[in-house]
Amino acid sequence: MGELTPFLPFELVDAVLEETGRVQQRERLLPSRVVVYFMIVLGMFPHLGYTLVWAKMVSALKPLSLRSPSESALRQARRRVGTAPLRALFEVVAGPLARPDTPGVSYRGLRTVAFDGCKSFKSADNQAQRNWLGLVRYRLGLAGYPQLMLMALVETGTRGLLGVRFGPAGPGGEPG
Repeated sequence: MGELTPFLPFELVDAVLEETGRVQQRERLLPSRVVVYFMIVLGMFPHLGYTLVWAKMVSALKPLSLRSPSESALRQARRRVGTAPLRALFEVVAGPLARPDTPGVSYRGLRTVAFDGCKSFKSADNQAQRNWLGLVRYRLGLAGYPQLMLMALVETGTRGLLGVRFGPAGPGGEPG
């Protein structure tokens, strides 16, 4: 967590948790603040399981011989906190990174941006996901899993994310 705190200080995470109503109601072994950092680190190591990500996150605290939570406890804590704090945190920290005089970020005084979509994310195949995302139709039939589309708006000079949206992958590729 020490590497993340210069960019996402405790006060900011606490404010976002307060704003979204996700502050824990009682003292827990996995406080909401820690769970938010855990979810961010999960995104940094998508190929690792919960317990390995936890071990990476607290590796600097090894001399304290802390008890590691089970995978089930981490999963329950993640569900308890939900996605709202991460969404709010992104809205706070996302934005232009470069100054107008930085080379490659503006053209004739206007900031240049690009957007692109990607629909290669497969979602869980359950009824709730099928209702929201539907199934993509291909030439030879329907896709095996509901597909999620990501649209991103990026600052061209720095590749900083300005905004992202997830939604159903409609027919014919990217929406107009």
